[in-house]
Amino acid sequence: MNIQKIGIAGAGLMGASMSQIFAHRNYDVTVYDAFDAALEKGKHLVEINQAAQVEAGEVTRAEADRTLASLRFTNDMNALADCDIIIESIIEKLDIKQEFWAKLSRLMKPEAILTTNTSGLSIDAIAKDIVGKHRFLGMHWMNPAHLIPCIEIIRGSETDDASTEAVIALAHAVGKKTTVCKKDVPGFILNRIQLAIIRECISLVEDGIADVADVDACMKYGLGFRYAAFGPFEVVDFGGIDTFHHIASYLNAELCNATDVQKLLDDHYKKGEYGVKSGKGFYDYADGKDAEALRDRDEKYLKIYNALYKD
Repeated sequence: MNIQKIGIAGAGLMGASMSQIFAHRNYDVTVYDAFDAALEKGKHLVEINQAAQVEAGEVTRAEADRTLASLRFTNDMNALADCDIIIESIIEKLDIKQEFWAKLSRLMKPEAILTTNTSGLSIDAIAKDIVGKHRFLGMHWMNPAHLIPCIEIIRGSETDDASTEAVIALAHAVGKKTTVCKKDVPGFILNRIQLAIIRECISLVEDGIADVADVDACMKYGLGFRYAAFGPFEVVDFGGIDTFHHIASYLNAELCNATDVQKLLDDHYKKGEYGVKSGKGFYDYADGKDAEALRDRDEKYLKIYNALYKD
């Protein structure tokens, strides 16, 4: 399928980032959101991202202006009807996604591909009332979408090969790397790995083995440095399967196997301490430190991307 018209549903942080990626590559992009305030916020987010990329020398001012001018923002769902592909990134609630797709799938042309940016909801559950389940799949982008190269492709039980291959090709066309989750399992690939790591990190802090900052330092300057370049199976091969077999023989039994949300995480959640977005989490982001932290994050991601993956 020759994909030219891209529909982004949801003008939030992820939708805004995705829209500028496609617009910059000269795709015809329509951004839909039911709420005018969200559309205005989405436009503002794109402007901020483009300004940051101009400052970093990633794009010229003229390229940034062209990207902004080529985006269409609308609160009319019918404006998506002639798109070749939809990437949905609305609120992460199953019933709302189901209702959205039940309506939109009936407006779309039969050959249009339908994707959801869910980070963990069941693909089959979201597709419950969709017309054309064979063309529906997950297309999970990582935040911030305009910087992180990986896109996780998740097949539903009825997703066909043609739709999967078309989405993979589209991701590659905009310079992204892809990983395919062949079964619709909770958390897919990325979040199953991520939550296993976070669970063990929380356990180390709760058991008084290490402080939050020391666990983060171990990840950033040790494991993170390694895993920025190599995957876990590659790391095992470099380190030696015999070595990891020996370590696993005594360490696996000692690792955290909690099945509920751990107390440290739950306590912050109940206090409304959600991290950067609320001004406090495991660290303090008050008095402008939130914006500083976001700038620092993006600068570091950009340096890693340029060092390892830029053509």
